[in-house]
Amino acid sequence: MTPQELVVRMLPPFGGWLALAALALPGGSPLRGAAVAVFLAAGPGAALVGLCAPALRVRPAQGPVDGRDPGFARRSDLLERLMLIVFVSVGAVMIVATVLFATHAFTAQRVLLALTVLTTLAAFSPRLRASPPTPGKPRTGKGSAL
Repeated sequence: MTPQELVVRMLPPFGGWLALAALALPGGSPLRGAAVAVFLAAGPGAALVGLCAPALRVRPAQGPVDGRDPGFARRSDLLERLMLIVFVSVGAVMIVATVLFATHAFTAQRVLLALTVLTTLAAFSPRLRASPPTPGKPRTGKGSAL
């Protein structure tokens, strides 16, 4: 792993710990709100999508038939990754908040702490590997109809 990859990998957990530290600021502080909002919108998703990044790169985007846009695949993959980051983050926030509501332990600090720990664990976990697709054979999971 190169130093640049390590820095990119550690940005989401750093954002979470920074958001937790921002809770020490006064309640109406814009800096506090911005740090927490940015982390909740992108931190957990960035770590979890980064965990699956090699599997996402196996199949690149299919461009238009006429092929006039040479950068389509790169931009399409980037947009896909950005949308996944936001949606996975929102999903993680909803799951953690629901679990804490169900256990009667919900506080904003606990949600933020749980997501920061989840993000840190995902950042330190080894990346998932994907096997390349076999030409002519569709990829099917166990028990699928195909």
